[in-house]
Amino acid sequence: APVAIAVAAIVLAVSSPILLAAIVAIRLESPGHPIYRQRRVGQHGREFDVYKLRTMVQGAEGMGAGMAVTEGDPRITRVGAFLRRTSIDELPNLVNVLRGEMAIVGPRPTIPEQVAEYTPHQRRRLAVKPGLTGWAQINGRASIPWEERIELDIWYVENRSLLLDLKIIAKTVSLLVTGRGLYEA
Repeated sequence: APVAIAVAAIVLAVSSPILLAAIVAIRLESPGHPIYRQRRVGQHGREFDVYKLRTMVQGAEGMGAGMAVTEGDPRITRVGAFLRRTSIDELPNLVNVLRGEMAIVGPRPTIPEQVAEYTPHQRRRLAVKPGLTGWAQINGRASIPWEERIELDIWYVENRSLLLDLKIIAKTVSLLVTGRGLYEA
């Protein structure tokens, strides 16, 4: 964990000009707070608030598809679409790493409503801290069915190692550089 905290602090410091520019762009495009907090479930089922840059119009949870986000969702702002495509919207997750709620690598944290529907087998994905990136993210994320993503996360929990984490980080960096496959708009 000390390594993750150090990495998160360094990345947060280095990316602070990008975060500031994104916050200004969000505020110029739409009213509302630029930081979005959402309740998520972490290790051992503990709930916490995850921090992200707001990519949708204020109050989007009460409109259209609710918590679900579909491709081409009209609630996503123009700035938000760019932030999602580049994963800049996830940079505030580094605060969650600093707080010890998240890791660099692990299953992405999900909302309590989804966790409430988990089978005992699926709850195994909660055995580790959720991560900024993970095995499911580099293997298709939004392009694969939810149940398959959970199985990929469980595979990661059962097979995690420093080497696997380094592979996931390298693949994540590659996906971010190319702009393909990591996050859908």
